[in-house]
Amino acid sequence: MSTRVERRAAPKPTRIPSGDRPTYSAGEGRSLTLFDLDDTLLPIDSDHAWGEFVTRIGWVDPAEFGRRNDAFYAQYKAGLLDIHEYIRFATEPLRAHTPAECAAAHRRFMAEVIAPMLRPSALELVRSHQNRGDLVALVTATNDFITAPIAQAFGISELLAVQLARGVGGTITGCIKGTPSYREGKVTRVTEWLAGQGAGWADFERISVYSDSVNDLPLLERATDPVATNPTPALRAIAEARGWRTLTLFD
Repeated sequence: MSTRVERRAAPKPTRIPSGDRPTYSAGEGRSLTLFDLDDTLLPIDSDHAWGEFVTRIGWVDPAEFGRRNDAFYAQYKAGLLDIHEYIRFATEPLRAHTPAECAAAHRRFMAEVIAPMLRPSALELVRSHQNRGDLVALVTATNDFITAPIAQAFGISELLAVQLARGVGGTITGCIKGTPSYREGKVTRVTEWLAGQGAGWADFERISVYSDSVNDLPLLERATDPVATNPTPALRAIAEARGWRTLTLFD
C-alpha cells in the first residue's frame, strides 16, 4: 500500500500595492537588499508597541497583558522566544474583535504610534537602494497584520513577515501559516520568495542585509554586505570582530 504525501505550497509574501514595482529576471546581476524592521528601520519594536497600544485603548487587562508582553519581549531580545507561543498570546486581542474593529484600531496605531517614528534617515536609506535598482524586501519577525501598513509607509512592496493563519471571513486563528520569519526562518522565507520569482541567492552580485539583532545572524551571514544597523551590544561585538559595517540611523 502506498502513502500519498501532499506538499503544501510555501506561503506567499505579503505584496503591497505599488504602481512602479520593479520586476526581476535572472542574469541581470542586480543587487538584493533585505531590511529588518524593528529597531532597524524603526526606532521602536512595532510588535511590542502594538501590545502597549491595545492596552491603552482598553482591549486587554493592563497588568496581566503588560507583564506577559514584556516577558515575551525579553525572551525575543535574548534569542529565546517561542514564536508560536508568542503569536497565540499576541493575537488574543485581535481574536476578540471583528476584522473591521481590528482594521480601525490599526489605523489609529499607524497615526498615533508609527507615523511619528518614521525617520527621514530610514526612509532615505530605503529609497537609495530602490533608486539604484535593487530588489528590496522587508523581512521581519513581526506579524503581517501589524507590518503590512508599515511596509507601505516605507514604500516597500515586498513584505516577508510572520503570516497569521486566517479562518472563515478572514478571522485570525492564533496560529502561524507556513515558516515563521524568525531567526533561521528568515533565510527559509527569503529562499522561498526568490524561488517564486525564478531566482536564488547566487543570482545577485551584491546582497545587503540591515539588522540590529543577533536573531538575524543567519540572514546577515548570507549577505555580501551585512550591515549592523543600530546594533545591540552583542551584534556590535560580532560586527567588529568580523569587519562588518555598522550604521546608526537614530540618536
